[in-house]
Amino acid sequence: MDLAPLPATAAWRHRDARAGFEVAYFEVLDRGCRIEGLTAAIEDGVTWAVEYSIDLDATGATRSARVRGRSAAGSSSALLEADGAGRWLVDGGPAPHLDGCLDVDLESSAVTNALPVRRMGLAPGAGAAAPAAYVRAVGLAVERLEQTYLRAPDEAAGHSYDYAAPVFDFACRITYDESGLVLNYPGIAVRALG
Repeated sequence: MDLAPLPATAAWRHRDARAGFEVAYFEVLDRGCRIEGLTAAIEDGVTWAVEYSIDLDATGATRSARVRGRSAAGSSSALLEADGAGRWLVDGGPAPHLDGCLDVDLESSAVTNALPVRRMGLAPGAGAAAPAAYVRAVGLAVERLEQTYLRAPDEAAGHSYDYAAPVFDFACRITYDESGLVLNYPGIAVRALG
C-alpha cells in the first residue's frame, strides 16, 4: 500500500466503549518517526489519562514507547524498548512474553492501530497476524495481544481492514485514510481532525 505522508497532527473522539479524546503529533525523523500524544477518557465510571511518545524505525517497527498514566489509583509509567526484531525490554528488564511483537498497542489509543497497517503494507485481500506489546490504560500493565488484520479485497471500500483480537472476543472493520491513520474504529474511536 502506497501511503501519503503523515499529517502534523490528528485527533480522535472516543465513542461507545468510553467517552474522551486523543490528540497525536507526528515527527518524521531520519531514522523513522516519532508519535507523541495524549488521551483522556471515562470508561465504566473510571477516569484515566495517558501520555505517550513512540519511536518507530525506518521499517515502521516500534523501537521504544514511553508511557505515563494517571487514574484515581495514582500515577504510573512504563518504558518499552525493542530491538526491531521482536525482542523487548519493559522498564529495563527482559520481556520474553513479547517475543515476536513488532508493534506497541496502547489500550488508550486509536493511533496505535495504524502501526501494523503502515508497517505491513498488505495488498487487498491479504491478511497477517500482528501480535503487539499491549499497554493497559489504567496502571500501564504490559501484556501480549494476539491480533490479526485482513485488508478488504474491494479497493472501492478504500483502506479498510477486518481486525480481530480474540482474547477480547472483538472483531470489526477499521477504516484508514491515505496516510494509514485510523478514520473509524467501530465501538472505539472516530477521527475528529487531521
